[in-house]
Amino acid sequence: MSQKEEIAGMIRNGQAVVGIEMGSTRIKAVLIGPDNSPLASGGFGWENSQVDGIWTYPLEQVWEGVSGSFANLVKDVKEKYGVPLTELKALGFSGMMHGYIVTDKDDKQLVPFRTWRNNITGQASVELAELLQYPMPQRWSVCHLYQAILNGEEHVSEISYLSTLAGYVHWRLTGKKTMGVGEASGMFPIDLKTNDFNLDMCAKFDEKVKDKGFSWKLKDILPEVLVAGEEAGVLTEEGAKLLDPTGTLKAGVPVCPPEGDAGTGMVATNSVAVRTGNVSAGTSVFAMIVLEKELSRVYHELDLVTTPDGHLVAMAHSNNCSSDYDAWMELIGEAVAALGMDVSKPKLYDTLLEQALKADPDCGGLLSIGYVSGEHMTGFTEGRPLFVRSPESNFNLANFMRSHLFTALCAMRTGLNILFDKEGVVVDEIRGHGGFFKAAEVGQKIMAAATNSPISILETAGEGGAWGIALLASFMVRDDKKADFPAFIADVFANSMGEAVKPDPKDAAGFQTFFERYHQGLEIERAAIKNLI
Repeated sequence: MSQKEEIAGMIRNGQAVVGIEMGSTRIKAVLIGPDNSPLASGGFGWENSQVDGIWTYPLEQVWEGVSGSFANLVKDVKEKYGVPLTELKALGFSGMMHGYIVTDKDDKQLVPFRTWRNNITGQASVELAELLQYPMPQRWSVCHLYQAILNGEEHVSEISYLSTLAGYVHWRLTGKKTMGVGEASGMFPIDLKTNDFNLDMCAKFDEKVKDKGFSWKLKDILPEVLVAGEEAGVLTEEGAKLLDPTGTLKAGVPVCPPEGDAGTGMVATNSVAVRTGNVSAGTSVFAMIVLEKELSRVYHELDLVTTPDGHLVAMAHSNNCSSDYDAWMELIGEAVAALGMDVSKPKLYDTLLEQALKADPDCGGLLSIGYVSGEHMTGFTEGRPLFVRSPESNFNLANFMRSHLFTALCAMRTGLNILFDKEGVVVDEIRGHGGFFKAAEVGQKIMAAATNSPISILETAGEGGAWGIALLASFMVRDDKKADFPAFIADVFANSMGEAVKPDPKDAAGFQTFFERYHQGLEIERAAIKNLI
C-alpha cells in the first residue's frame, strides 16, 4: 500500500485532526494525521472594517470564513487523497486574542465585535491597572467591558456572556461557554494556582462597578477556563451544519478548548516549556518568555499571559520592526533599476542583509530609529523614521544595513531588559519565526546579539497557528494520557528544529553599545515628531 493510500484510509476511518485559526487577514484550516504532520489545508481571506469608529468583523462574515476555510480544506483533501472528510478524531479553533463579543440572555449579539485593534479603552486600561495592580493592555476584553461602563453604554446591563472570537465560535459549534487558559489570560488575569480567573480581582472589579446596579457579577459572564488536554465539548448537529453546510461532516467530534493566536504561536514554535521563548519578527516584533515564577511587581511595558497548559508568560511587544528597512530596500531597489539592472527582490534582500555581518559590531557610530508608527514601549504615540550619523561615524553599506537590523529590535529589548536585569529571568533558548529570518543566518545572528540568547528557527515553517491548535486537539485525544504537554510538543518537533545559534560576544557587546546610543537618540526622535509635521 502506498503512503497516499495509507493516508486516505486514515482519513476515511476518522483518524485525522483539524485545527482552524481565525487570523486578522486569513482564516486557515489544517488537517494533521496521527504523526501530527500537516497533510492538507484550506484558507479564506478577510479584512476588518471600521464601522462608526470601531474595527470589527461582522459575525456573518465569521461564519462565511470558517465554513469557507473548511470547504477549501475538504477540497484539498479530495484532490490529494481522493476521499471525503466525513469524520474527525478531534477538532480545535483559535483566533485573534482579546477583543469584545457580548450577547444577552437570548444569545443575541448586543454590539458589533470589537477587535484587539481598537485603541479606545485608554481610560479603562489605566484605571483597571491601578485597581488590580496588574498590567491591563487596552486590547484585553475586560478593558473593553469597563470602558463601555465608563461610557455609559446601555447594552452593558443586558450582558449574559462576554467572550472573544475563538470563544464565541467554539460556543456556537459545541454549545459550551469554555475557553483555554491562554486565551482566557487575555480577557482577565489568571490565578496560576487554580488556572482560573483571579477571584480576588473579580471581586475588586465587582465592587468598583457596584453602584451601577448590574444584575451580573463578572465571573458569571466570563467563560469556564480549561487547560490543554481537557475536553471542551463535542461538535453538535447544529455546529456541524455551521462548519460544513453540505452536511457531509458528522457531529460528535471532540473539541479542545479554544485558544488565542499567542498560545498557538507558542505551540507551533515548540515554546511552551519553562525557560523557553519565541520571538515573532516581521512588521512588528514581540518576544514571549515562559517564566519559572511570577514577577516581583507590575511592569506596564510587559503583557502577562499564559501557555495553553497554564504557565505564566511575559510578552515584550514592539509596534515597529521591519517596516523602515523595507522602505530603504525599496529605495535601493529603485536605484538599482534606474541603473538598468534587473535584480529580484529576494536577491536584493539577501545580498544587502548579508552585508550586516561584515559591519562593525556597534554599526560604526550610525543611528537609525525606525518608528513608522508610535512605540508604546518607549513612550511614543507617533513616529518619524530617521537615520543619523556624526562626521566621525564609519558610514558604509555594511554599517548602514546593520544599524537598521539592530534598531528593529531595540524597543523589544527594552522590555526584555526588565525580565533579564530586574527580574533575573533565565531563558535557555528562543525560537524565531517571521520575515526577519528569511535570510536565516543573518536573522539568527542579529537576533542572538540583540537578545543575548541562543536563537533557533524551524527547518520547516509548518502551518502556523492553525497547526498549533490542531496539535492542541491532538494532545487532547492522545493515547498516553500521562504525557505532559511540553513533552508532547517537544516530541512533535524532535527532528524539525535547527541548531541554535549562540550570540557572538563581540556582536552582543556591539548591540549593547548601539542600544545605549538608541536610547540617547530618542531625544532626536522627539524633536523630529515636534518639528516634522
